[in-house]
Amino acid sequence: MISGRMADRLFGGLARSAAILTLVLLLAIMVSLIFGAWPAISEYGLSFLTSSVWDPVQDQYGGLVMIYGTLATSAIALIIAVPVSFGIALFLTELSPAWLKRPLGTAIELLAAVPSIVYGMWGLMVFGPVLATYVQQPLQNLLTGVPYLGAFVSGPPVGIGILSAGIILAIMIIPFIASVMRDVFEVTPALLKESAYGLGSTTWEVVWKVVLPYTKTGVLGGVMLGLGRALGETMAVTFVIGNMNQLNSLSVFEAANSITSALANEFAEAGEGLHQASLIYLGLVLFFITFVVLACSKLLLNRLQKNEGARS
Repeated sequence: MISGRMADRLFGGLARSAAILTLVLLLAIMVSLIFGAWPAISEYGLSFLTSSVWDPVQDQYGGLVMIYGTLATSAIALIIAVPVSFGIALFLTELSPAWLKRPLGTAIELLAAVPSIVYGMWGLMVFGPVLATYVQQPLQNLLTGVPYLGAFVSGPPVGIGILSAGIILAIMIIPFIASVMRDVFEVTPALLKESAYGLGSTTWEVVWKVVLPYTKTGVLGGVMLGLGRALGETMAVTFVIGNMNQLNSLSVFEAANSITSALANEFAEAGEGLHQASLIYLGLVLFFITFVVLACSKLLLNRLQKNEGARS
């Protein structure tokens, strides 16, 4: 039988090996992406990131349209999902009656189990027409001719495009962010909240001045989890973004493309050469974007963690 000290050493070695294996796999993925994208990197360099031309017939490629589509849809998803998730977490932890808390929380978590292709089909066949009729057309009638704002709602109101993809992504990431926010809100010591209520604070004041300062690290972690999910989503975005490799305007109603949808649509049929290398280059760009976002969030989390609970 293994002694306690030997068991600790064995466990420590296994944990260390798992961590090293993860780093090795990460490095291997990055090296393989660089190797596969090298023909496109040597051909276009960093100009690939600023060119909007994507023409397999002429063998000319630029990733600006896909990069813009990925960032725009993810930004719209966060703008919608974060306040909604905050409201859900606030209701479940502070306002919901006891009999409703568990069923509602379970129902929200079950949304994360719905396959992404189902979200995409629903978005294309049900949500898209509703969005076009009741949101896009009224917005165009209201904002057409208005400086700056009118440019963001130009284009045909057909229910597919950047806005539609962003809203579908928001629906998909709400369960992740809301679940994390709810869990971290629940770990706030009851003594802190009861003290604030005893001093006459309202529910909003307790959440804003006590709960959020105490749990800001966890809240930010949940938001970053949702952002990572939005950046990497493929099938749902492919159904509703329009898959157009042109950047005619900055309108959120225009059909566009994203890195993941471009890879899903074209990689299987791409021949060896610049086309395949350019698609792998897009994958490398997505890898870099995700890495930068997560690295920045980790740095911010480390800074916030030093003052965790300070305002409380």
